[in-house]
This record gives sequence, structure tokens and C-alpha cells, in this order.
Amino acid sequence: MSLHASAIDMTGLTDVQSRGDSRRIDIDKVGVKNIRYPIIVRDRSRGNQHTIASVNMYVRLPHRFKGTHMSRFLEVLSAHDQAVSIENLPHLLQGIRDHLNAEEAHIDLEFPFFIQKKAPVSGAQALMDYQVRFSGVQRGDDFRMTLGVVVPVTTLCPCSKEISDYGAHNQRSHVTVNLSFHRFVWVEEVIELVEGQASCPLYAILKRPDEKYVTERAYDHPMFVEDMVRAIASELEKDARISWFTVESENFESIHNHSAYAFLEGGNRS
Repeated sequence: MSLHASAIDMTGLTDVQSRGDSRRIDIDKVGVKNIRYPIIVRDRSRGNQHTIASVNMYVRLPHRFKGTHMSRFLEVLSAHDQAVSIENLPHLLQGIRDHLNAEEAHIDLEFPFFIQKKAPVSGAQALMDYQVRFSGVQRGDDFRMTLGVVVPVTTLCPCSKEISDYGAHNQRSHVTVNLSFHRFVWVEEVIELVEGQASCPLYAILKRPDEKYVTERAYDHPMFVEDMVRAIASELEKDARISWFTVESENFESIHNHSAYAFLEGGNRS
């Protein structure tokens, strides 16, 4: 689809955005947020997965312009005719730069990603959703992309287990991994890495034998929030494809009205 599908007569219509601004202050990001749009994501088991993303698009605005042209972001997105994918993010960013005459463009795609998971004992299958984010930025010829995945898991408190005659408090936790990579990394790989370090993964369907299994597995693998981020970081550091990462874990404490939290950063983002 052309960015100029139909000729529009702009005669006599003042372009206010292109006027100068007396304050002479650059704006780092200006654009549009929360556009719901269909995208295609690579799926390790099925080839491709179709999902709906919340899309944010921005440009850097020099001080010589009063404003940006918001409609042009949507024109660029619509020109891809519902064929937005991770692979064509560089082309999409270049389209934003060209159509808005910008030196720097940003895009964020946040979407649910679905995996068919089997219960650990019964094998009962159901879809499990994970929140995924791809962020791209292009400055001149430099294109950079980061992958972010939120993985819900179970964590069981080592202190509670140690001091109690029976039982231990456990809770659902959200682990968020953001990373930059030299070579392609599957979303599923990040999910598996995180779940492998947790007290226990989560499942959509659990029958009674499964519930027994996950309860006992969590008890046998207690993890502080500090343990979670360190264990995951240790695995990420071994992967030569990954140049930079952050790991954060938030435990929604079952015995408190607050969360436990840990964060660390590794690698080199430059």
C-alpha cells in the first residue's frame, strides 16, 4: 500500500507543526501510543503465530519544529497492510524516518504470546499466555532491538521452609527479562530458561496428580527473589548470542501486603 494512496489538496491549510518553536528545546520522543494492530511473530513449534500488539511509535523532534505529524505514523503502519513482523522492524523504522523526515525513530510492540503447555504428570494440554515486548530504535544506519518477556512462575521461600516444622509460604512471581542479541533468540528459549530456574513453572491445567507434583517440586526448590535473578543472570551470561540483559523478579508475597523485588543488569548495551 502506498503512503500516498490518494491525492489530498492541502492548498490554504497551514502546516502548524512545521513552524519553529522559540524555546529551542529538542524532544527525545514524540509520537503515538497504544495502537492495537495485528502482527506476526516467529513460533518455534508452528512457524508463525498471529497475535494483536499494542504499538507505540515515536521520533526524535528537533527544536526547529513545533510538532510532529501524528497521522503519518499511522500511514506508515497501514502501508504494511497487516504484515508487521519482527523481521521487518528495520524497514518499518526506516519508513517512519523517511515519512516524518526524522533522524531517529522508535517502535515498541507489546503482545500476548501463546505456548501449548502440557501438565507435568497427566499431560493435559492448554494454552499459556506470556507478555512479550519487542523494542526497536534506528539512528542513521544503526538499528538496535531488545526483546522483553514477562514469565509468571512459583517461588517458595527458603527461610520459611528452614524455620517451619511443616509447610512453607509460596507465591506467584513475575520475572521480566530484557535482552539484546547478536543472533536470533526464540521467545520460547527465554521462557524455558526462566521456568527452569524457578521453584516451579505455572500451568494452565492441573489435575490432582499434577497439583501434587508442583506442590512438592516447589518445596524441593526454594528460591528467594535474589536467587531468581542471580540464577537467570548466570545462565544468560553463558549465551554468546546475548550482548546485554536485565533481569527483575517481583514476588507477590502471600504472607505480606507488599511485594519482594530484585533487579540486576549484565553485559554491555553499547
